[in-house]
Amino acid sequence: MNKLGVIGGSGIYSLENIKIVAEHNVETPFGKPSDMVIQAEVNGAEVYFMPRHGRAHSILPHEVNYRANIFALKSLGVDVIVSVSAVGSLKEEHAPTDFVLPDQFIDWTKGKRERSFFGNGIVAHVSTAYPVNGTLQERIHKTCRELDIKAHKGGTYICIEGPQFSSRAESELYRNFGADVIGMTNVPESYLAKEAGIAYSTIAMITDYDCWKEEHVDVESVMGVMKKNNETIQRLVMELVPELVNNPIEFEKENAIGVMTPENLWSQEQKEWMKVLLK
Repeated sequence: MNKLGVIGGSGIYSLENIKIVAEHNVETPFGKPSDMVIQAEVNGAEVYFMPRHGRAHSILPHEVNYRANIFALKSLGVDVIVSVSAVGSLKEEHAPTDFVLPDQFIDWTKGKRERSFFGNGIVAHVSTAYPVNGTLQERIHKTCRELDIKAHKGGTYICIEGPQFSSRAESELYRNFGADVIGMTNVPESYLAKEAGIAYSTIAMITDYDCWKEEHVDVESVMGVMKKNNETIQRLVMELVPELVNNPIEFEKENAIGVMTPENLWSQEQKEWMKVLLK
Protein backbone atom coordinates (compact mmCIF):
# COMPACT_ATOMS: atom_id res chain seq x y z
CA MET A 1 0.00 0.00 0.00
CA ASN A 2 1.26 3.47 -0.91
CA LYS A 3 1.78 6.19 1.65
CA LEU A 4 0.44 9.45 0.33
CA GLY A 5 1.98 12.88 0.79
CA VAL A 6 0.59 16.28 -0.15
CA ILE A 7 2.80 19.35 -0.58
CA GLY A 8 0.99 22.68 -0.56
CA GLY A 9 -0.39 25.58 1.43
CA SER A 10 -2.30 26.15 4.64
CA GLY A 11 -5.72 25.84 3.05
CA ILE A 12 -5.37 22.07 3.04
CA TYR A 13 -4.18 21.08 6.50
CA SER A 14 -6.59 23.50 8.19
CA LEU A 15 -9.66 21.76 6.79
CA GLU A 16 -12.34 21.12 9.39
CA ASN A 17 -12.75 17.50 8.32
CA ILE A 18 -9.07 16.65 8.55
CA LYS A 19 -7.99 14.98 11.77
CA ILE A 20 -4.38 15.72 12.71
CA VAL A 21 -2.84 12.56 14.15
CA ALA A 22 0.78 13.63 14.73
CA GLU A 23 3.42 16.19 13.76
CA HIS A 24 6.84 14.85 12.83
CA ASN A 25 9.97 16.94 13.34
CA VAL A 26 12.22 15.20 10.81
CA GLU A 27 15.96 15.77 10.69
CA THR A 28 17.54 15.18 7.29
CA PRO A 29 21.12 14.99 5.94
CA PHE A 30 20.16 17.92 3.70
CA GLY A 31 19.11 20.39 6.35
CA LYS A 32 15.83 21.52 7.81
CA PRO A 33 12.51 21.01 6.00
CA SER A 34 10.04 23.86 5.57
CA ASP A 35 8.08 22.73 8.62
CA MET A 36 7.08 19.67 10.56
CA VAL A 37 5.39 16.94 8.55
CA ILE A 38 1.73 16.73 9.54
CA GLN A 39 0.30 13.23 9.68
CA ALA A 40 -3.46 13.41 9.29
CA GLU A 41 -6.57 11.46 8.39
CA VAL A 42 -9.05 12.44 5.69
CA ASN A 43 -12.22 10.40 5.97
CA GLY A 44 -10.16 7.72 7.69
CA ALA A 45 -7.37 7.70 5.07
CA GLU A 46 -3.81 8.53 6.17
CA VAL A 47 -1.94 11.39 4.51
CA TYR A 48 1.31 13.23 5.23
CA PHE A 49 1.27 16.96 4.60
CA MET A 50 4.24 19.28 4.04
CA PRO A 51 3.58 23.06 4.10
CA ARG A 52 5.98 24.06 1.32
CA HIS A 53 6.43 27.66 2.50
CA GLY A 54 6.03 26.91 6.22
CA ARG A 55 2.78 27.29 8.11
CA ALA A 56 3.32 31.04 8.43
CA HIS A 57 4.11 31.29 4.71
CA SER A 58 7.51 32.74 5.56
CA ILE A 59 9.73 30.97 2.99
CA LEU A 60 10.18 32.32 -0.53
CA PRO A 61 10.21 29.82 -3.42
CA HIS A 62 13.99 29.99 -3.88
CA GLU A 63 14.49 29.62 -0.11
CA VAL A 64 12.55 26.35 0.14
CA ASN A 65 14.80 23.41 1.07
CA TYR A 66 13.32 21.08 -1.53
CA ARG A 67 15.76 18.26 -0.80
CA ALA A 68 14.92 18.28 2.90
CA ASN A 69 11.17 18.36 2.19
CA ILE A 70 11.27 15.39 -0.18
CA PHE A 71 13.67 13.43 2.03
CA ALA A 72 11.54 14.06 5.13
CA LEU A 73 8.46 12.67 3.39
CA LYS A 74 10.36 9.68 1.99
CA SER A 75 11.84 8.88 5.41
CA LEU A 76 8.28 8.56 6.73
CA GLY A 77 7.49 6.05 3.99
CA VAL A 78 5.75 8.39 1.52
CA ASP A 79 6.05 7.11 -2.05
CA VAL A 80 3.26 9.08 -3.74
CA ILE A 81 3.11 12.89 -3.72
CA VAL A 82 0.38 15.25 -4.90
CA SER A 83 1.76 18.77 -5.24
CA VAL A 84 -0.60 21.75 -5.02
CA SER A 85 0.62 25.06 -6.46
CA ALA A 86 -0.71 28.47 -7.47
CA VAL A 87 0.26 29.42 -11.03
CA GLY A 88 -0.27 31.97 -13.74
CA SER A 89 -1.76 30.99 -17.10
CA LEU A 90 0.15 31.37 -20.35
CA LYS A 91 -2.72 30.28 -22.59
CA GLU A 92 -6.12 31.83 -23.22
CA GLU A 93 -7.94 28.52 -22.72
CA HIS A 94 -6.54 28.08 -19.20
CA ALA A 95 -8.62 30.59 -17.28
CA PRO A 96 -8.39 31.77 -13.67
CA THR A 97 -10.01 29.24 -11.28
CA ASP A 98 -9.22 26.40 -13.73
CA PHE A 99 -6.82 23.67 -12.66
CA VAL A 100 -4.05 22.31 -14.89
CA LEU A 101 -2.42 18.89 -14.39
CA PRO A 102 0.93 19.31 -16.19
CA ASP A 103 3.10 16.42 -17.28
CA GLN A 104 6.23 18.36 -18.22
CA PHE A 105 8.41 21.04 -16.61
CA ILE A 106 10.87 23.62 -17.90
CA ASP A 107 13.52 24.72 -15.43
CA TRP A 108 14.05 28.49 -15.76
CA THR A 109 15.50 28.98 -12.28
CA LYS A 110 18.86 30.64 -11.74
CA GLY A 111 20.97 28.00 -10.02
CA LYS A 112 20.24 29.01 -6.42
CA ARG A 113 18.42 25.77 -5.66
CA GLU A 114 20.01 22.46 -4.76
CA ARG A 115 18.48 20.24 -7.42
CA SER A 116 19.92 16.76 -6.73
CA PHE A 117 20.48 14.43 -3.82
CA PHE A 118 23.59 13.06 -5.49
CA GLY A 119 27.16 14.31 -5.62
CA ASN A 120 30.00 14.38 -3.08
CA GLY A 121 31.24 10.99 -4.22
CA ILE A 122 28.01 9.42 -5.46
CA VAL A 123 27.35 9.73 -9.17
CA ALA A 124 23.79 9.11 -10.34
CA HIS A 125 21.73 10.16 -13.34
CA VAL A 126 17.98 9.65 -12.98
CA SER A 127 15.78 10.27 -16.01
CA THR A 128 13.27 13.09 -15.74
CA ALA A 129 11.97 12.60 -19.27
CA TYR A 130 8.60 11.88 -17.68
CA PRO A 131 8.66 13.65 -14.30
CA VAL A 132 4.94 13.19 -13.65
CA ASN A 133 3.44 9.77 -12.97
CA GLY A 134 0.78 9.29 -15.64
CA THR A 135 -1.39 6.97 -13.56
CA LEU A 136 -1.45 9.41 -10.66
CA GLN A 137 -2.21 12.30 -13.00
CA GLU A 138 -5.13 10.38 -14.54
CA ARG A 139 -6.55 9.49 -11.12
CA ILE A 140 -6.49 13.17 -10.12
CA HIS A 141 -8.15 14.10 -13.40
CA LYS A 142 -10.82 11.45 -12.92
CA THR A 143 -11.68 12.79 -9.46
CA CYS A 144 -11.84 16.34 -10.84
CA ARG A 145 -14.32 15.21 -13.48
CA GLU A 146 -16.44 13.43 -10.88
CA LEU A 147 -16.58 16.64 -8.83
CA ASP A 148 -17.22 18.81 -11.89
CA ILE A 149 -13.94 20.67 -11.39
CA LYS A 150 -12.53 22.13 -14.60
CA ALA A 151 -9.08 20.58 -14.92
CA HIS A 152 -6.92 20.46 -18.05
CA LYS A 153 -4.91 17.24 -18.25
CA GLY A 154 -1.40 17.64 -19.65
CA GLY A 155 0.75 20.63 -20.47
CA THR A 156 4.02 22.25 -19.49
CA TYR A 157 4.81 24.14 -16.29
CA ILE A 158 7.70 26.60 -16.56
CA CYS A 159 9.37 27.25 -13.22
CA ILE A 160 11.02 30.64 -12.72
CA GLU A 161 13.22 31.75 -9.85
CA GLY A 162 11.06 34.48 -8.38
CA PRO A 163 10.15 36.03 -6.09
CA GLN A 164 9.45 38.69 -8.74
CA PHE A 165 6.85 37.91 -11.38
CA SER A 166 7.74 37.97 -15.08
CA SER A 167 8.31 41.01 -17.21
CA ARG A 168 5.99 41.31 -20.21
CA ALA A 169 8.85 40.30 -22.53
CA GLU A 170 9.59 37.23 -20.42
CA SER A 171 5.94 36.23 -20.32
CA GLU A 172 5.74 36.41 -24.12
CA LEU A 173 8.95 34.37 -24.39
CA TYR A 174 7.54 31.62 -22.19
CA ARG A 175 4.39 31.56 -24.34
CA ASN A 176 6.61 31.05 -27.38
CA PHE A 177 8.15 28.06 -25.60
CA GLY A 178 4.70 26.50 -25.63
CA ALA A 179 4.42 26.49 -21.84
CA ASP A 180 0.92 26.33 -20.38
CA VAL A 181 1.42 27.69 -16.87
CA ILE A 182 4.10 29.53 -14.91
CA GLY A 183 5.08 29.00 -11.28
CA MET A 184 8.01 29.16 -8.89
CA THR A 185 8.06 25.89 -6.94
CA ASN A 186 7.76 22.65 -8.91
CA VAL A 187 11.43 22.51 -9.95
CA PRO A 188 13.47 20.97 -8.45
CA GLU A 189 10.67 19.49 -6.32
CA SER A 190 9.39 17.19 -9.08
CA TYR A 191 12.88 16.09 -10.14
CA LEU A 192 13.91 15.32 -6.56
CA ALA A 193 10.78 13.21 -6.15
CA LYS A 194 11.91 11.19 -9.17
CA GLU A 195 15.38 10.76 -7.63
CA ALA A 196 13.70 9.52 -4.44
CA GLY A 197 11.57 6.94 -6.25
CA ILE A 198 8.33 8.81 -5.55
CA ALA A 199 5.36 9.02 -7.91
CA TYR A 200 4.63 12.73 -8.32
CA SER A 201 1.88 14.82 -9.92
CA THR A 202 0.93 18.48 -9.73
CA ILE A 203 -2.38 20.27 -9.34
CA ALA A 204 -1.67 23.76 -10.70
CA MET A 205 -4.36 26.26 -9.63
CA ILE A 206 -4.62 29.25 -11.98
CA THR A 207 -4.91 32.66 -10.34
CA ASP A 208 -4.39 34.99 -13.33
CA TYR A 209 -3.06 35.35 -16.89
CA ASP A 210 0.46 36.32 -15.81
CA CYS A 211 1.19 39.66 -17.52
CA TRP A 212 1.00 38.78 -21.23
CA LYS A 213 -2.71 39.49 -21.53
CA GLU A 214 -4.01 43.04 -21.78
CA GLU A 215 -6.34 43.11 -18.81
CA HIS A 216 -6.30 44.85 -15.47
CA VAL A 217 -5.34 42.61 -12.55
CA ASP A 218 -5.43 43.95 -9.01
CA VAL A 219 -4.74 42.37 -5.64
CA GLU A 220 -8.43 42.20 -4.74
CA SER A 221 -9.36 40.22 -7.86
CA VAL A 222 -6.44 37.82 -7.46
CA MET A 223 -7.31 37.24 -3.82
CA GLY A 224 -10.87 36.49 -4.85
CA VAL A 225 -9.66 33.87 -7.33
CA MET A 226 -7.31 32.36 -4.73
CA LYS A 227 -10.19 32.09 -2.27
CA LYS A 228 -12.27 30.22 -4.83
CA ASN A 229 -9.32 27.98 -5.77
CA ASN A 230 -8.78 27.21 -2.10
CA GLU A 231 -12.40 26.17 -1.68
CA THR A 232 -12.15 23.95 -4.76
CA ILE A 233 -8.89 22.27 -3.72
CA GLN A 234 -10.32 21.53 -0.28
CA ARG A 235 -13.28 19.81 -1.91
CA LEU A 236 -10.95 17.86 -4.18
CA VAL A 237 -8.61 16.77 -1.39
CA MET A 238 -11.49 15.39 0.66
CA GLU A 239 -12.32 12.99 -2.18
CA LEU A 240 -8.87 12.43 -3.66
CA VAL A 241 -6.98 11.35 -0.53
CA PRO A 242 -9.27 8.40 0.36
CA GLU A 243 -9.41 7.42 -3.32
CA LEU A 244 -5.61 7.24 -3.66
CA VAL A 245 -5.06 5.58 -0.29
CA ASN A 246 -7.79 2.95 -0.61
CA ASN A 247 -7.02 2.22 -4.27
CA PRO A 248 -3.25 2.67 -4.49
CA ILE A 249 -1.46 3.12 -7.79
CA GLU A 250 1.26 0.77 -9.01
CA PHE A 251 4.48 2.10 -10.50
CA GLU A 252 8.12 1.21 -11.05
CA LYS A 253 10.78 3.22 -9.29
CA GLU A 254 13.53 4.30 -11.67
CA ASN A 255 15.98 5.88 -9.24
CA ALA A 256 18.11 2.84 -8.30
CA ILE A 257 19.12 2.09 -11.91
CA GLY A 258 20.62 5.57 -12.24
CA VAL A 259 23.24 5.10 -9.50
CA MET A 260 26.69 4.51 -11.01
CA THR A 261 29.04 4.64 -8.01
CA PRO A 262 29.46 1.21 -6.32
CA GLU A 263 28.00 0.94 -2.83
CA ASN A 264 31.34 -0.11 -1.35
CA LEU A 265 32.62 3.40 -2.12
CA TRP A 266 29.82 5.14 -0.21
CA SER A 267 30.55 6.49 3.27
CA GLN A 268 28.53 5.09 6.16
CA GLU A 269 26.50 8.29 6.31
CA GLN A 270 25.79 8.08 2.59
CA LYS A 271 24.71 4.46 2.95
CA GLU A 272 22.17 5.49 5.56
CA TRP A 273 20.47 8.17 3.49
CA MET A 274 20.76 6.24 0.24
CA LYS A 275 18.90 3.41 1.93
CA VAL A 276 16.04 5.83 2.54
CA LEU A 277 16.03 7.15 -1.03
CA LEU A 278 16.21 3.74 -2.68
CA LYS A 279 13.74 1.84 -0.50
